[in-house]
Amino acid sequence: MDISSLDISIFIAYALLILGIGLFVSRQKKGTEKSAEDYFLASKSLPWWAIGASLIAANISAEQFIGMSGSGFALGLAIASYEWMAAITLLVVGKYFLPIFIEKGLYTIPEFIEKRFSSNLKTILAIFWIALFVFVNLTTVLYLGGKALDTIVGTGDGSILLNSIIGLGLFAAAYSLWGGLAAVAWTDVVQVVLLIFGGLLMTYFALSNVTDSGSAIDGLLYVYNAVPERFSMILSKGEIITPNGKDAYFDLPGLSVLIGGLWVANLYYWGFNQYIIQRTLAAKSLKEGQKGIVFAAFLKLLIPVIVVIPGIIAYVMNLDPAGELNRELLASEGFIGNAGNIANDNAAPWLIKNFIPAGLKGLILAALAAAIVSSLASMINSTSTIFTMDIYRSLFRPKATNKQMVRVGRLTGLVALVIAMVLAPQLGSLGQVFQFIQEYTGVVSPGILAAFLMGLFYKKATNNAAIWGVILSIAIAMYFKIAPNGWSNASVFVDIPFMQQMLLTTLLSIGVIVGISAAEGKGNDPKGINLTSNLFATSPSFNIGAMIVVIITAFLYAFFW
Repeated sequence: MDISSLDISIFIAYALLILGIGLFVSRQKKGTEKSAEDYFLASKSLPWWAIGASLIAANISAEQFIGMSGSGFALGLAIASYEWMAAITLLVVGKYFLPIFIEKGLYTIPEFIEKRFSSNLKTILAIFWIALFVFVNLTTVLYLGGKALDTIVGTGDGSILLNSIIGLGLFAAAYSLWGGLAAVAWTDVVQVVLLIFGGLLMTYFALSNVTDSGSAIDGLLYVYNAVPERFSMILSKGEIITPNGKDAYFDLPGLSVLIGGLWVANLYYWGFNQYIIQRTLAAKSLKEGQKGIVFAAFLKLLIPVIVVIPGIIAYVMNLDPAGELNRELLASEGFIGNAGNIANDNAAPWLIKNFIPAGLKGLILAALAAAIVSSLASMINSTSTIFTMDIYRSLFRPKATNKQMVRVGRLTGLVALVIAMVLAPQLGSLGQVFQFIQEYTGVVSPGILAAFLMGLFYKKATNNAAIWGVILSIAIAMYFKIAPNGWSNASVFVDIPFMQQMLLTTLLSIGVIVGISAAEGKGNDPKGINLTSNLFATSPSFNIGAMIVVIITAFLYAFFW
């Protein structure tokens, strides 16, 4: 189905609205100078609803909209654990992490490491995060976004891939580089409404096309009855084999999802990821930040409907009468990669291109662009914040003025974006890109999580112990990574799912930190956090909201067990 002039008009209207809001928020009073707090922390003025919306807009990008739909196509509903367990993780972050971060007056997550351990470790982690944002996050989101637009708007042969990547990058830069976090957060409020509404529309129209009746309810029942095993949240070995022949258990290993490595991935991502946590640091107050986190937790419970269910629908719609994937149909629809593998991540673009009616397709494209652009803007802003505050000001210009810091922040964001735009077209098909990112981020996240948890809650943790914990965690993680690559028959290696690898790596890294701290025998570290019951006290609104989120999550797991 071609893109109509009405679709184009709707998309242009969306773009102008976002740019207008971003530039309006970015305006300065005549004769005033934008301070570092204005630029990097939105003047610490964000209300709870803006924080919650911005958290979700920053989180939901092409990685979820495209990548998680691809994992839904390959694995089924079980991949929704990343979303539903994230709702619980957000509550933990709001109650136990955010009070300490707010009390410390942080601009960046690496800044906490400096206050708790040392500037050397802070610099190491700051450089790591900048590299991760530029070479993994920005690059991947740009590539997936460009690929999606090439599939939906173009012919899917890569003819407009580069133009799409450049367009998305420049769109995000147009308001985020000038306005800073305020422009990012306030445009996110509009973006999150659009991406959720557009995502729900995509799911509705996809379900309406599953059966001849045209009913979304009939479509949902048909999909569920056709592949009931793909609505299982807790997988057993051999229960689901992905289209490319992999046992899905090794991506989502049963109960280990609930009580194992997924906690590592989620605590690292939601608690210590700069481009996520930065908007909570910009809250009007701690209570406002915590209410925003509860709001985000509620929204996370809804996200699988728009990013996982469409993938399952696309899977069912490509089955033959025998219940097997129809490779001829998949090939004709562009699902077969150059190496003969099934490109799972084509699921969402395929649905949008083929089943969304004219006029609404422009709205769905706007929702997809909102998911991509909001995340790009957040990553650009956080990259510039970490470089400016943790490297430029810390190492080169300790007495830098507000004007100098804002200028460096804008320049850093621009350079990061240009590098990512140059690298993005070089990426090939990554199969399940969501799983790919989770697995390889899991090499470094356990050690960092261990250092932060020990820094927050273990007063005896020393700087040397934290440094060695981070360094040795890489070696431990790589030990587990070697086994699946041809060494699993060697007696010294073990082959276990990567979620279990992450949990064991985290526990061993914590053991390293505790052991070295004990060996140094210094007792409580002078920089240890003084924990009191009052520090973790939360308001009735937070407690009630958190309880409702927990009950809903428990019900969802019980129903889809």
